[in-house]
Amino acid sequence: MKKVLFVCTANSARSQIAEALLRHLAGDQFEVFSAGTAPSGVDPRTLDAIKGFGLNAEGLVSKSVESLGERHFDYVISLCDKAHQECRHWPSSGVVIAWDFPDPKTSPDPNAFARTMQEIGERLRLFVLVNSKKVDSEITALPPLTFFKSLADETRLLSLLLIEQEGELCVCELMEALELPQPKISRHLSQLRKHGLLLDRRQGHWVFYRIHPLLSDWMRNMLKETLKHSPDLLEQPRVRLNEMNSRPSAEGNICDEEPVNEH
Repeated sequence: MKKVLFVCTANSARSQIAEALLRHLAGDQFEVFSAGTAPSGVDPRTLDAIKGFGLNAEGLVSKSVESLGERHFDYVISLCDKAHQECRHWPSSGVVIAWDFPDPKTSPDPNAFARTMQEIGERLRLFVLVNSKKVDSEITALPPLTFFKSLADETRLLSLLLIEQEGELCVCELMEALELPQPKISRHLSQLRKHGLLLDRRQGHWVFYRIHPLLSDWMRNMLKETLKHSPDLLEQPRVRLNEMNSRPSAEGNICDEEPVNEH
């Protein structure tokens, strides 16, 4: 089994996220580790993000690269420039790779950790495909026809685009933006989640939705290109969303949402 080490300065966010994601994607093919050049403890928001995406955060602790001794790694992947400079000549390593992702801890974006999960997930999918020709994920079998059928409905398309743009949205935010009743919004979200396009997390009695971090790259890129080339699609929904009072968020605001029958 090939060994992979993710390195970042503090080993508190990006490298921990990468470790959890690769274990989920291909834990049967890679032995995965993470470490820091100056470890400072795992950021609680990192653990919240990992658990929020339905992944296992058990056993994730911040550790130093020195604690790994002279262990051989087939891949040493740095996730910030500083770590790459300090670990570019890792002893007994096979391949040293530099990936530079923005630090979510320093971002003012409340969805920074979720976006980091998505971005690293996209890169890891490609890494696994290149190095093993296999991705162990519940959504890798999503057929193109199912994906395009999901986009064929206006409510589902606009919901996906809004979520892609905002990072994460609650049902009531989509109700406000699209001027649609809760049962209809929840029904379409349930379908998108069932097909693997969305992932949900519950906060108390409230449910938030985000694009699944393991969604195929070409599908994710299609959403991004649609946003880029069709800005008018979201012009009015964005106005209504921005005018919404007391918008829900990961920090604890709430909205009224009744459960929907998914059957």
